[in-house]
Amino acid sequence: MLGWVIAVAASVVLVIAFVWPFVVERRRPAIGATERHGAPGEFAALSQGVTYYRWFGPRRGRVTILIPGLTTPMIAVENVAEGLGEMGYRVLTYDLYGRGLSDAPKGRQDRAFFLRQLVDLFAYHGLRDEITIAGYSMGGSIATAFAAENPHFVRRVMLFAPGGIIVRPSLFSRICTRVPVLGDWLHAVFAKRRFLRGIPERPINAHVADVYRAQAKVLERRGYLPAVLSSRRGMLAEMQEKEHRQLGRQGIPVVAVWAGDDSVIPLRGVGLLGLWNRNARQEVVNGASHDLPYTHSDRVLAALKIALRN
Repeated sequence: MLGWVIAVAASVVLVIAFVWPFVVERRRPAIGATERHGAPGEFAALSQGVTYYRWFGPRRGRVTILIPGLTTPMIAVENVAEGLGEMGYRVLTYDLYGRGLSDAPKGRQDRAFFLRQLVDLFAYHGLRDEITIAGYSMGGSIATAFAAENPHFVRRVMLFAPGGIIVRPSLFSRICTRVPVLGDWLHAVFAKRRFLRGIPERPINAHVADVYRAQAKVLERRGYLPAVLSSRRGMLAEMQEKEHRQLGRQGIPVVAVWAGDDSVIPLRGVGLLGLWNRNARQEVVNGASHDLPYTHSDRVLAALKIALRN
């Protein structure tokens, strides 16, 4: 009898331990009007939910869409957006679903999910052709997928430490991504503290501090951690050799800026992209990590200008 009681109690404890992280996730606050009030950008009600966006640069400039990465709100690419604006581009950047001030709709965050958000934005703003599509990290994967599927829209592709070519995920990320159920639980329990451990106590400047605060803030919002895991299993699972070869054959100009000390996207991606698309113009920002759009934005823009001149 005692053994049966112990077995039942142990089972109950195990069930509670498994369920509790998902209960915590459900109890986190969703993005609401209070947080959105006073934001410097604007909001668009699209088919999957509300998307937060901002424009940078001259109104008559060539339109560029700049897509942020896996874990960061668009503040991570705003310095690059401002720099592109100073180069004469009219830049639209936005928060991906589940990040920043955008909604966190349910659904597998794969190519179709993110391209639908992007196409909705195109329709919302009446954008039609001659678009430069740019992306950082996973945003580079989204940009590449969009350009390959919609070459008639695209004038140029700009990539910053892009996904879809080669990645070096941690053991934790590999387990969470590849193992159903257990991976979901591990991610729900440990991902937040891993993200927080990756935020330095002493940012190098005020803008980087703002980015880190924004990253810490989204960790407290419902839908963020599930969005990151779903993106790892969806959009980031794509290897885009076919798409890059296609862009090369179609003569769509591609420029890529890489981080010399990137532990997430290995620098071997330079060689692979060059193999897939010999016309791609590439530059490396030495000494930069995967955070290069906000830690080394000036050097990113300088490298981009060199690539555009070559």
